[in-house]
Amino acid sequence: PEAVAVETEDETIIIGAEEEMAGASFGENLADHIEDSDLQNLSSELMGAVDTDRGSRKDWEQTYIRGLELLGLRIEERSTPWPGACGVFHPMLSEAVIRFQAQSIMETFPAKGPVKTQIVGNLTEDKEKQAVRVADEMNYQVTEVMTEYRSEHENMLFALPLAGSAFKKVYYDMDLERCTSVFVPAEDMVVSYGASDLESCPRYTHIMKKTKNEVRKLQLSGFYRDIDLPDPTPDISKIQEEYDEMQGVDPSYEHDDRYTLYEIHVDLDLAGFEELDGSGEETGIGLPYVVTIDKSSSEVLSIYRNYLENDPLKKKMLHFVHYKYLPSLGFYGYGLIHCIGGLARSATSILRQLVDAGTLSNLPGGLKSRGLRIKWDDSPIMPGEFRDVDVPGGAIKDSISFLPYKEPSQVLYTLLGNIVDEGRRFAAQADMKVSEMSNQAPVGTTLAIMEKGMKVMSAVQARVHASLKGEFRILANLIRKYMPAEYSYEVGDEGAVRANDFNEVVD
Repeated sequence: PEAVAVETEDETIIIGAEEEMAGASFGENLADHIEDSDLQNLSSELMGAVDTDRGSRKDWEQTYIRGLELLGLRIEERSTPWPGACGVFHPMLSEAVIRFQAQSIMETFPAKGPVKTQIVGNLTEDKEKQAVRVADEMNYQVTEVMTEYRSEHENMLFALPLAGSAFKKVYYDMDLERCTSVFVPAEDMVVSYGASDLESCPRYTHIMKKTKNEVRKLQLSGFYRDIDLPDPTPDISKIQEEYDEMQGVDPSYEHDDRYTLYEIHVDLDLAGFEELDGSGEETGIGLPYVVTIDKSSSEVLSIYRNYLENDPLKKKMLHFVHYKYLPSLGFYGYGLIHCIGGLARSATSILRQLVDAGTLSNLPGGLKSRGLRIKWDDSPIMPGEFRDVDVPGGAIKDSISFLPYKEPSQVLYTLLGNIVDEGRRFAAQADMKVSEMSNQAPVGTTLAIMEKGMKVMSAVQARVHASLKGEFRILANLIRKYMPAEYSYEVGDEGAVRANDFNEVVD
């Protein structure tokens, strides 16, 4: 039976655990044990919530798209105010992004590995050896085993200063049989309105793209429900369209066999798996789950518990790390697009005006009388070229009148310099260089400035380091939980076991 009721003099005791009633073990896909009608209702509810979440950040997406245009990564052919007008972009924004990415990758990913360890509590010789083994193992994982880590980290550091937010997803890949860490752009991470961070957020969604083959492999492995899915419907967002235009690529919808999946991390009071109190009554409290839904068919592919089996508090497990460039008043951080996007747009506008003014000054246009005949008058005159002119009467200058074009304005040029200086001063840290110091400066002062230049002084870098620490904590938990207990190489310490080294003693 699903449950047994034992009547006593004091009360009736219901014997039957939550898993036994539902017929599913803790780590199973719960979607295989729920009726189709209930799955359809759940899918409809969650899909509507995700669409609402995406609509709540519409203004953020528009600001981000307009800012991407200012990078100047494509050549713009302008037809106004005349065909061939200057379409150059000022590189102030792209320069700041490239500088930040180059500095941050050197600070956060040295050649020997980025992981350092610290011992919590009293220092002993065994703990020190354990800390060395943990640091060596994690650096070995991120530099040698996790081959995608550096490239994904560089992609994250490039997108972070632009959007203000970027995410890393750290998980154990069953196909690769190892841990992996991938970059998730901010546009693919949708959070509920009013959220402050991922830990307290009641619902956040990772928008994934998976091919037919990838989905089928997950179905055969039992991770997703083995159901028939219709052919995928291409789902290209406006931000992706801007990316494609910047890169000069055109998506092929005929051969795009990628499914758009919503991986929703949400608190649910799931029917049949309710939270029970000590007396066996339902509490009505939502528990953390991870629900994956195919967007085109609205089919629920999987439902998994997102808390540890032996955790009495059933706290949500985090698989994502949020990197912020600058803190903001909401969930997403502020990036260079929000902070100096207006300056970059103004610098681009003034630069184009100066170039166009120089073009008009060098090749002026004007008016000529109807009776004046010039050979090949539809093409500009080359330097050193003379053409035949038929003058009906009088001097040539009486038949031609030039429009009053001026040379490039010195005021605009000075204003452009001031705007660029303001933008660069905001985007980069103005450290005093040793070459700018006086030769008579004391040695101690010179050494202090050199030491200051080598340190990470920016608060942005400090936030990157704090998020990186959270990423390594997730990675350490995955190594302890999923990786083999023994090291894959000789560690030199007799009796050292990887499963025992990765504990709370070493941070």
